Amino acid sequence: MNRENAYVLWFDELRREDVALVGGKSSSLGEMTSSTNVPVPYGFATTAHGYRYFMEQTGLESRIKAELDKLDDVENSALLREVCQNIRDMICKEEMPADLAQAIRDGYAELGKKVGEDNPFVAVRSSATAEDLPDASFAGQQDTYLNVRGADVIIQKVKECYASTFTDRATYYRVKQGFDHMTVALSAAIQMMVFSKAAGVMFTVDLVTGNDENILIEGSWGLGEYVVQGTVTPDNFTVNKKDMKIINRMINDKNISLVRRPEGDCVEEIVPPEKAKSQVITDEQVLELATYAKAIEKHYGCYMDMEWGVDERDGKIWILQARPETVWSRKNKDAKLAVEETAAPTTTTREIVVKGLPASPGRAAGKAHVILDPADIDSFKEGEILVTTMTAPDWVPAMKKAKAIVTDAGGMTCHASIVSRELGIPCIVGTKSRSEEGTKRISDGQLITVDATNGIVYDGMLEEVQKKAEQPAAQQVVENVPVTGTKVYMNLGDPDLAEKYGVLPCDGIGLMREEFIWTTFIHEHPLHLIETGRSDFAVDTLAEGMRKVCQALAPRQVVVRLSDFKSSEYRDLKGGDKYEPHESSALLGWRGASRYYDPKYAPAFLLELQAIRKVREEYGFKNLQVMIPFCRTVKEAEEVTRIMAENGLARSADFKVWLMAEIPANIILADQFNKFVDGYSIGSNDLTMLILGCDRDNETVQHIYDERNLAVRRAVRHLIEVAHKDGKTVSICGQAPSVYPEFCEFLVKSGIDSISVNPDAVVSTKKMVAQLEQRILLDAVTGRGRVDNNELEW
Repeated sequence: MNRENAYVLWFDELRREDVALVGGKSSSLGEMTSSTNVPVPYGFATTAHGYRYFMEQTGLESRIKAELDKLDDVENSALLREVCQNIRDMICKEEMPADLAQAIRDGYAELGKKVGEDNPFVAVRSSATAEDLPDASFAGQQDTYLNVRGADVIIQKVKECYASTFTDRATYYRVKQGFDHMTVALSAAIQMMVFSKAAGVMFTVDLVTGNDENILIEGSWGLGEYVVQGTVTPDNFTVNKKDMKIINRMINDKNISLVRRPEGDCVEEIVPPEKAKSQVITDEQVLELATYAKAIEKHYGCYMDMEWGVDERDGKIWILQARPETVWSRKNKDAKLAVEETAAPTTTTREIVVKGLPASPGRAAGKAHVILDPADIDSFKEGEILVTTMTAPDWVPAMKKAKAIVTDAGGMTCHASIVSRELGIPCIVGTKSRSEEGTKRISDGQLITVDATNGIVYDGMLEEVQKKAEQPAAQQVVENVPVTGTKVYMNLGDPDLAEKYGVLPCDGIGLMREEFIWTTFIHEHPLHLIETGRSDFAVDTLAEGMRKVCQALAPRQVVVRLSDFKSSEYRDLKGGDKYEPHESSALLGWRGASRYYDPKYAPAFLLELQAIRKVREEYGFKNLQVMIPFCRTVKEAEEVTRIMAENGLARSADFKVWLMAEIPANIILADQFNKFVDGYSIGSNDLTMLILGCDRDNETVQHIYDERNLAVRRAVRHLIEVAHKDGKTVSICGQAPSVYPEFCEFLVKSGIDSISVNPDAVVSTKKMVAQLEQRILLDAVTGRGRVDNNELEW
């Protein structure tokens, strides 16, 4: 029987290219067994042919298809669960064909001879063979059964591995990706068990810094699960790859361990104090492990992540698993590309490719990556220049990697402009309105220079820009920043930037955009998470993002704006299609406060409130406050604050609720809104749009859209006066003060309490406000300077 028709194949018969025969895990174990001198626990794998033979001979293939036909809506979680459970039950209850079962029995008996035991303990691991699935470990769930003994039990576990093809998540994934369920096949690796007295992991790259000069080894007593799970603090060893010497060691208190009992089950045990604090493996064993790690890395040609164990019976070291490390492999590869880019030829010739609106100042040179289809976002690499038609919230992960951004559409308040200014990267928008679209004039892979201070893209990498980029960045020093009566807050969305920008002399965060956390870390619609039983994931992830910011800014105030996605943006999140309407004008549709009390969305709003309570009560960051966005009526403000109070977030001395003033009704009825909020934060972007009746995302009418318009300024002035009558504070978190110094001057003269600007404008705004306050004080003494509604016609 040739390999393609075999039911089982031994590890030493396999190579890494045999994924189609036995799946990724089995082929990797085979590669190490057959092509390296690394000690790998021996074993064999059932094949894809065996899986398909099982399906055909038992008639399961047609029965599974019939069951899948019932799944007309994969978003129906209850139906998905029922169908998948039925299929798994069918597989597990079906009797395995005699010849396939005998092949497994024979393999198990042969393995017993090789290890010198009649009835050895083995591990049974599933291994997905579908090469067209980008993430087989996700699709197949990679079920593993440890301490399995006896041929009959192993055959049952193989069937359970087969059944894992149809877990709820794997089935959902294949439907969403358009894969045929029946093209997938499962292999099962049956491998000798290592009964570890000590075990752990090792890496050929530093997972924190990306330094690839050393090998990092971690280990603890007992089985390795407690190291992987973080249950214990393991011993740490660092070995230099060049001279293979231990350059650092840290011996920790490993006071518990997971051990295997003779019967095969695993239990937790207390480690005696003296042993707990002793070195888990000898220096000789550390160096032996490092030798294996170095050999594996060399063989695979990439950074590796490995698991190891020391057998309690004979002290032999075994490599249990090896897989490519993905994060730093990609980052360091990108860094090398950046070095190559630095070495690319520069030019002094200024050949204009395209012009646009300078939305976020700065200059950058590099390789353009043109993306027209959002499905291609994942292909974007660190340090490239993003060129596209327009960005949306789900583009943020790619935008964070960009050196600069160029878009065909958009104005000063479009998504690309706002996010780029907050991230501090150069951005040009609206190239279509200034010349021809950037996506047509700029080629994918072309080296370009983006001058976002003047709104010009040049061909090639300008020498002066590239030289400046090669110079080491100077450490930011904030000195002699004056104290101001008008507070200067900072706008922030990305929690990962909190520590970087927290050193700025701001008075806190005036606007933290919750949407960043959803698009960067969660990616799924909140109602979809609830329906699939993963509410805790949403709450914990939101809370962690808020915690980062609160901790970096403490004790300064952090105001988080509650979710304000539009329906079109919610629909882009996983599972969103099921819950979101199609609105002709999503910008003016179901958004902000109108969602929070709507029965269709209210459960999702409660997740946000739980996260806020977790940060304030469990983590103890009382500096977290909230802002209600897009609240159209006084009744809405009353209803939303009632829901918040019922869920433990009532307004109090240390918990303030702000209202985002971005609708004319907020201004006109401020005397009534005052009853339900502690203050206002003016959203000048939407407020300008709604006062002037001018779509802020439409570049055709950008020449009309202007926050400095007299109608907008009169509205702002009116709000300040009415709010102050009832002791309410007024801030502004829109883009206007960051972009227009004259608008900032108007605000201070009008008596605004605080101004929230982008990080790059904090210091300059603080200095400007100080000068303005001094001038106003002088004018007050001399009797000059009250702002008149008609005098500021710039």
